[in-house]
Amino acid sequence: MSTVFVIGAAGKVGRHLVSQLTARGHRVRALHRRPEQAAALQQDGATPVAGDLQALDGTALAALLTGSDVLVFTAGAGGKGGVDTTRAIDGRGLETAVDAARRAGVQRVLLVSAFPEAGRGTDVSDTFEVYMQVKKQADVHLAASCLEWVILRPGTLTDAAGTGNVSAGPAIGYGDISREDVAATLVALVERPAIQRVIIELTAGDTPVAEALDYLDPRT
Repeated sequence: MSTVFVIGAAGKVGRHLVSQLTARGHRVRALHRRPEQAAALQQDGATPVAGDLQALDGTALAALLTGSDVLVFTAGAGGKGGVDTTRAIDGRGLETAVDAARRAGVQRVLLVSAFPEAGRGTDVSDTFEVYMQVKKQADVHLAASCLEWVILRPGTLTDAAGTGNVSAGPAIGYGDISREDVAATLVALVERPAIQRVIIELTAGDTPVAEALDYLDPRT
């Protein structure tokens, strides 16, 4: 079993991820900013780790990361909170996490990004446009690193119950995906370290998660 450090653990995808990882016997260390979030994360089975991503530098975050096997970055402003918050969390926050992972010797990093077609053809705010630009820049930054990265680009996130079935590939049609199924896909990626240095687009589908990732695993 792995020790997984989750940035964005108190978010909607993060809470599903923590619960699913611990249910499968993984050890989870969950970064949280607000003190009241600690109890809920502990109830989900995680070890809460207090820290503000916007205030931590690479050295300080590396100290928290030390001893972890995998880092999952699922934090995001989602285009909310203004341009500065988006750049601080989705942009500089990811850059800090990459720096910290290198310093702490954590080679495997999973990033929850954004589907390129998100919001296209609709009237979106300037903040959302900045969000999409920052997410792409974060992808580029991680992909240029020496880490064993996976970039997961889910479609529009919903709170629907997960089905365990998805569509996954390097380039697929745009669609919705439940947060629960995004978490399930992240769990599968944690458990399949041979899958690395790939970008995966993800939507709801008809294929069980494990089977949907088979094409990426050199062992299958």
